[in-house]
Amino acid sequence: MVDDFRWPLGPPGAANFDLPSSARVYDFLLGGTSHGAVDRVMGRDLARAEPLVVSIVRENRSFLRRAVTFLAHAGIDQFLDLGSGIPTMGNTHEIARRVNPDARVAYVDIDPVAVSHGELLLGAAARGVTVTHADLRDPEKVLAAPAVTEVIDFARPVGVLMFSVLQHVSAADDPAAVVGGFLAHVVPGSALAVSHLTADDPRIDIDAICGPTRAYPSGRATPRSADELAALVEGLDLVEPGLVFAAQWRPEARRHRGPLAEPCCGHRAAVGFLPA
Repeated sequence: MVDDFRWPLGPPGAANFDLPSSARVYDFLLGGTSHGAVDRVMGRDLARAEPLVVSIVRENRSFLRRAVTFLAHAGIDQFLDLGSGIPTMGNTHEIARRVNPDARVAYVDIDPVAVSHGELLLGAAARGVTVTHADLRDPEKVLAAPAVTEVIDFARPVGVLMFSVLQHVSAADDPAAVVGGFLAHVVPGSALAVSHLTADDPRIDIDAICGPTRAYPSGRATPRSADELAALVEGLDLVEPGLVFAAQWRPEARRHRGPLAEPCCGHRAAVGFLPA
């Protein structure tokens, strides 16, 4: 198992290039370029400790693509992407705009380095797309942020996106209350798309994945069971197939063959609409 104490701990939201960040490690595991040496070290350690970690991350990314495409086809044209990481190629605004060129996206992340990268990558060309440095554990502050209100009209349905981020919200910070804090401010017809590291995938060494993440300033990953995740989406009208492993959620016709061809992939996922 990877040594938990390779890196010193730092305060949440601090810009510290000496610490790995979940956003930048995720970028590295996806094959991106917006990361540093310390993030590559963490990513390689994770891959050695649990060889399926790259497939897990890529399957979560694939779920993002399918979920956003589904919501855009369902008429959602504005998205609040919480814990968005680094909005590089193939992220939410690009996917949504393949369906609706006028789709608007507000990205939010706690990592100031990821936010700065996002601002540079998006530039002035991406009108209707903003990036905000904020902590999703404070929904009121996020929802009032100028860059969020600039592109999101909360009087209309919103797609609230929480991809592989709620595992960084501890039990003490009450992830159900965080989800509820956002859903309380959106109108009926809005949607939640969520994926979360699961505690009960028997093919994954979850300790090998979660142990090293205590070095993240955003918080150590806390995997949750299917029952715990069901509580997070309680009250929503889940679309078929409901809360399932991410690989099972409306898979594409031609799925890759490999170690994760079976419907176990480390994340559970769901998409649901807020009823009237």
